[in-house]
Amino acid sequence: MYARDGSLIGEIGRQLRTSVPLASLPRYVGQAFVAIEDRRFYQHNGVDVIGVFGALKDRFIGRRMRGASTITQQLVGNLHPDIIDRRDMSLDRKLREQDAAREMERHYSKARILETYLNLIPFGHGWFGIDAAARHYFGKPAGRLTLAEAATLAALPRSAPYYDPIRHPERARRRRNLVLYEMAAQGMISAAAAADAQRQPVITVPAALVSPAPYFVDAVRATALGAGIPVDAGGYRLYTTLDPALERDAVSALAAGTEAIEQRPGYGHPTLAAHPRGAADYLQGLLVALDPTTGAVRALVGGRSYQDSPYDRALFAVRQPGSAFKPIVYAAAIADSIPADATVYDTALAIPLADGAIYRPENADGQFLGPMTVRDGLARSRNTIAVQLALAVGMDSVVSLARRFGITTPIAPYPSSAIGASGVRPIEMIAAYSAFTTLGRVPEPQMLTRIEDRTGHPVWTSEGPVVTTALDSNVAFIVQDMMRDVVERGTAAGVRRILPAAIPAAGKTGTTNDNTDVWFIGATPDLVAGVWLGFDTPQPIATGAAGGSMAAPIWAHFMAAAYDGQPVGSWSPPPGLVAVDLDRLTGAVADSTTPAERRFTEYFLPGTEPESVRFEPRSLFAKGAIVY
Repeated sequence: MYARDGSLIGEIGRQLRTSVPLASLPRYVGQAFVAIEDRRFYQHNGVDVIGVFGALKDRFIGRRMRGASTITQQLVGNLHPDIIDRRDMSLDRKLREQDAAREMERHYSKARILETYLNLIPFGHGWFGIDAAARHYFGKPAGRLTLAEAATLAALPRSAPYYDPIRHPERARRRRNLVLYEMAAQGMISAAAAADAQRQPVITVPAALVSPAPYFVDAVRATALGAGIPVDAGGYRLYTTLDPALERDAVSALAAGTEAIEQRPGYGHPTLAAHPRGAADYLQGLLVALDPTTGAVRALVGGRSYQDSPYDRALFAVRQPGSAFKPIVYAAAIADSIPADATVYDTALAIPLADGAIYRPENADGQFLGPMTVRDGLARSRNTIAVQLALAVGMDSVVSLARRFGITTPIAPYPSSAIGASGVRPIEMIAAYSAFTTLGRVPEPQMLTRIEDRTGHPVWTSEGPVVTTALDSNVAFIVQDMMRDVVERGTAAGVRRILPAAIPAAGKTGTTNDNTDVWFIGATPDLVAGVWLGFDTPQPIATGAAGGSMAAPIWAHFMAAAYDGQPVGSWSPPPGLVAVDLDRLTGAVADSTTPAERRFTEYFLPGTEPESVRFEPRSLFAKGAIVY
């Protein structure tokens, strides 16, 4: 599987294998296997007669039998397991295997046999061949193996599970040192080189580092299988939308941000660094970034440790978005001709429900702040204002708009859904924000562009972006501009302490009841990204946990890294909007006496702007006839 720049990002299938020529390997790689598995490899004709007699002698005197199978015999057994079952310990199997080995030696050179052997044999964990073993155990291609690492891999043909250097490093070290001793005794390396290699510790790479994007790889595999391509059978090349640099930035930002939360004074949950083995009960997180125009997923991190939990929260979790849902409510309100400068009261509400209950929404700070504009209601994330707007336009309209935004999970038509009480899939919620940077269009997220067979022939090709027009461009721009206020002076103002002001940003924080889920989803002109934090089994993260203080900084660090040295796009209002300078303090139309620090531009759909600046054609005739 390949990233958009052509770099390898992962392998899928029952056997993970990449064949390499023997000439590309350091000489000591092949020597290590010969030394421990078949010391007379270059002298025999496929069957080591001396070794066979030695094994028979061991059996006769009651000593543990030494192995007598040559590299050639092991190879024919691995090549033809249906004919020669190496688990069969009968004399008949041994004789058939020896005949096949002699036949192979008559047709192929020792170098060809050794090369095929190294590329074919299993090394545990579904990793076959020396190159796959080198990359998965040591994080490097086989051509860069050290002497000590080559000897460690040469220990595995005897028993890959028993000498597994990941699970049993001490056993692997002892067997490795035996391999090195044999190499020196047989004159393949010097005694000094063997001694130096024997002193080195056995160090393997964490399994999650084998692929730079394990959650993404799993998602692409599922997409390919869903398209009817049997990629697990092998021989395919899959080309994806992943940007390796952005994926690294996403992994780093999420890791650093969540670790910082775990180190806060009084944090009382298990941490990634100290949690029960095999559990994933520590704070989880995800980060998804995509191209808002095409939906191409550029980075996807579905959890903090793929080793602990390969469950992809970005694709499969259903979590309450909290206030991150509010931009959809505000978009419905703006589209219904409620202007951004309209005054709404942040006040206590008592809303009767169909079942007779009374719904009383509250704000996170437990306060009600009185009259404020729609714009300020979003920037300050006042729950009562979002609920009133949703009721004004109708919850059915809000639910319908959420569907057009690509959200497929059920959104209950209740007032509480206006402030994010209905669960969503994170990737859908994040992709929905594309509408605010593309001026109304929402693409379906895509990760796979094409699949080729082993001959390079395309067997599946993406049909291209699937884009839905969810919103009028004028409405989308107004909400985007309001969301810029969230970043500049609202609940996500902390973003600007990290993200340079030269990078335009719009977004929304989200925090659910009891602080169980925290979000920040935001957009730049070129990229949409979202961060979620929470526990797999919902529980409060910490007292005072909020999207603005926990998720937003992770997003900001990711975006700052993503734009480091990269060009930055810009936003422009579409034609047709009415732009009016207002006084931020009074809400009135600004004039020559309005201080610059209070002046800002508000955007209106035609016909919703303040009456004092509204153009009325009939007013021309009040002044008399028009003279040409």
